[in-house]
Amino acid sequence: MQLSLSEEKSPKGENYIRIHVKVKDNGIGMSSDFLKRICEPYSRADGVRVSKTQGTGLGMAITKYIVDAMEGSLNITSELDKGTEVSLTFDFEKAVEQEMDMVLPSWNMLVVDDDELLCRTAIDTLKAIGINADWVLSGEKAIELVTQHHQKRDDYQIILLDWKLPGMNGIQVAKEIRRNLGDEVSILLISAYDWSEFEAEAREAGISGFISKPLFKSTLYHALRQYMDAETENDQTLNHNIDLSGRRILLAEDNELNWEVAKELLSDLGVELDWAEDGQICLDKFQRSPEGYYDAILMDIRMPHMTGYEATKAIRGLNHPNALSVPIIAMSADAFSDDIQHCLECGMNAHIAKPIDVIVLTRILKRFLI
Repeated sequence: MQLSLSEEKSPKGENYIRIHVKVKDNGIGMSSDFLKRICEPYSRADGVRVSKTQGTGLGMAITKYIVDAMEGSLNITSELDKGTEVSLTFDFEKAVEQEMDMVLPSWNMLVVDDDELLCRTAIDTLKAIGINADWVLSGEKAIELVTQHHQKRDDYQIILLDWKLPGMNGIQVAKEIRRNLGDEVSILLISAYDWSEFEAEAREAGISGFISKPLFKSTLYHALRQYMDAETENDQTLNHNIDLSGRRILLAEDNELNWEVAKELLSDLGVELDWAEDGQICLDKFQRSPEGYYDAILMDIRMPHMTGYEATKAIRGLNHPNALSVPIIAMSADAFSDDIQHCLECGMNAHIAKPIDVIVLTRILKRFLI
């Protein structure tokens, strides 16, 4: 099977682009007689192999309807025992605005779906927009994992829950999670189906919202960003009560003014802050520290002698009892999704943008230290 995609100038003008999509295989092919009626509803080719394959003969009829609705063209060529080639052509209007850089708070999320490929793809996509996520393949495992995190006071902020699951379906799982956790976590139902038929039942079960499959980056970003304000408001309320007295944090920062600002912000939370003027000093201080001495590390990215990326990799590779477990939180003005992805790949646990927002910083520290 071969898939190719190309573009060229559109005859419709400068505001459009022409896209060509071609799919080609070397399969059993089709006869010329059947090609003439391939897009007719309920049309199926004759043959032993075809008769053993289930189908209604509606696939190409639906495809032709969609292509026509998009004002595109469809061309199919085929030869028996040699294969088939399908060509699609569309003239799409160019986007007026460039895609915004998609970055969300570094939430903890859980993806629940019986399709492992979907889970892995969703995890990678969520990581690209700054979110830490786990995944499981069943509702029963989801309930178990959510309960474990709750007992450790490390709750998920959002759960993406498939409607169609083996065993307990998504609505049943949502009811059980609500029974155990109340309204503390947002539960979003993900489905490729029209949810209007079961929306009332889902809402009653405690479902917070819905996201349509497939889970593209833009789909996830725009669906999840509406929860940013709600979480921020919640954190503003909790921020007055949070107490991190006795917690010791190592701050790697080469700018003395930034150190003073961070010290002032964190002193109100009871944090003891230790300053490392660059990445190498940060590495040395952590390496010499006894077990459990530092509760977390705030790591600037751009520093002399050793960058935050390099320091993090070096810390994770140390023969130190806390080398792999100590939370390392990036602090950087580089806040695009690629920068966040790089931080996570180097072994950091989260990212906070400069200038530091004390509400965001408090939320992150609360997650890792309380």
